[in-house]
Amino acid sequence: MTIAGLLGRKIGMTTYYHDDGTAEPVTAVEVGPCVVTQVKTDARDGYEAVQIGFLVASKLNQAEAGHQARAGGKFSHLQEFDVDGLSEFEVGQELKADVFEVGESIKVIGISKGKGFAGVVRRWNFAGGPKTHGQSDRHRSPGSIGAGTSPGRVWPGTKMGGHYGVDRKTVKGLRVVAADVEKNVVLVRGSIPGAKNGIVRIERQGK
Repeated sequence: MTIAGLLGRKIGMTTYYHDDGTAEPVTAVEVGPCVVTQVKTDARDGYEAVQIGFLVASKLNQAEAGHQARAGGKFSHLQEFDVDGLSEFEVGQELKADVFEVGESIKVIGISKGKGFAGVVRRWNFAGGPKTHGQSDRHRSPGSIGAGTSPGRVWPGTKMGGHYGVDRKTVKGLRVVAADVEKNVVLVRGSIPGAKNGIVRIERQGK
């Protein structure tokens, strides 16, 4: 069975000690069980993929409940993953932590922590203004945001203060250090985006 990845929930960081005494910083991620909610075929949908559901939903509308009825559950998160061959997958099938192998290279996609409103120094790493020569109110200022006559406006995308965080982030080059199939937990070398209990997408590197 080869699927590109699974959905998971970030538990938090800890230290993993190997048998030889070496230690590694790891992030524990609960990666299941994920349930197949739909198998997409090339003949019907134009491409091949498997849609999986993760975490029990407290409330679904009629359309969502009808879509997930065949899978035998109600899930709050649905996403699709590429697979190598659809013959090994069927609706209602459970996918657990044994999808990943120890030592496997992965990438993790998640939503970064929200930081609220932030100025340009924190948000964009601006250097700020001069600290001397009479400048008393420009220490953390953005400076000029555009010329007056031409173009006479601020270009879209100009880096300024604003809402910081809550962005989709991808961290590549991570590695699976250990996996507990019974508890559906994998330990990932390094840090991953998001706060505790945040939903993350774990994919094999290159998928």
